[in-house]
Amino acid sequence: MERIETKRVKKNKLFSAGNLFILIPVIMIIVLVFIPMLMAFINSFKTGTPQNMQWAGLSNYKRLLVDATFKKAFFNTFLYLLIQVPIMLLLALIVSFILNDNKLKFKGLFRTALFLPCITSLVSYSLIMKSLFAPSGLINATLMNLHLIDSPLPWFTDPFWAKALIIISITWRWTGYNMIFFIAGMQNIDPEIYEAARVDGASAFQQLFKITIPNLKPIILFTTITSTIGTLQLFDEVQNITKGGPANSTITLSQYIYNLSFKFTPNFGYALAVSFVIVFCIVILSIIQKRVMRDE
Repeated sequence: MERIETKRVKKNKLFSAGNLFILIPVIMIIVLVFIPMLMAFINSFKTGTPQNMQWAGLSNYKRLLVDATFKKAFFNTFLYLLIQVPIMLLLALIVSFILNDNKLKFKGLFRTALFLPCITSLVSYSLIMKSLFAPSGLINATLMNLHLIDSPLPWFTDPFWAKALIIISITWRWTGYNMIFFIAGMQNIDPEIYEAARVDGASAFQQLFKITIPNLKPIILFTTITSTIGTLQLFDEVQNITKGGPANSTITLSQYIYNLSFKFTPNFGYALAVSFVIVFCIVILSIIQKRVMRDE
């Protein structure tokens, strides 16, 4: 009787209201996410048009090793990652620390102003950047009026300055987004800790690195991982501002996937192989970041 009762209890738990509520989302995630991912992975070993894909084994992945455009896109993507993400997160952290000061006036206005870029329409945002950094735009005019440069900088025609423009654009757009997470984390830190530090003579710089950053490690890990994923999937800014030019000098992996799928002769199998390079990089970097944070 006890065994029967135990089985009945387990069965009731299995079909409890809570489990039934999550059953539909779980099924949808499996059908709409995991099954397409599995099919995409299988198709990455095929080649040909979407209507006539044939098994090609590892040929798509071998092609990656000799594809000059893929190598350039891979290099550019990681260049953006290594330069832009640390700059953006450091700026977001410093700005958050300043705007978390209760004595600061109009801090709500400043927070809103810094957050607005990340909710701005991508088309509007791209047009603004093209206008600001045009040869006769505000940026070049200001630099020339300050006598920092003698002639307009070629933001769209020189590979170095085009990459710099992409980095500036991403930083401008997403710094405010990460700022929100940091401010939320700072507001959970006991104010008495800062008060005790000020009594002991700690400067604002010391408070930031001795109190704020150690208490924000989980949020720093979260923003680092999400920023890494976003940068590895970078597409919108490059596509709308520089079109990957000049001469593919700003092209990213996501834009190359788009070109392989829709701009060039469609080759979905090879495009999927490139996309799984991004997946692999995201998984590896996320594991490394979590290990580093955990060890510290």
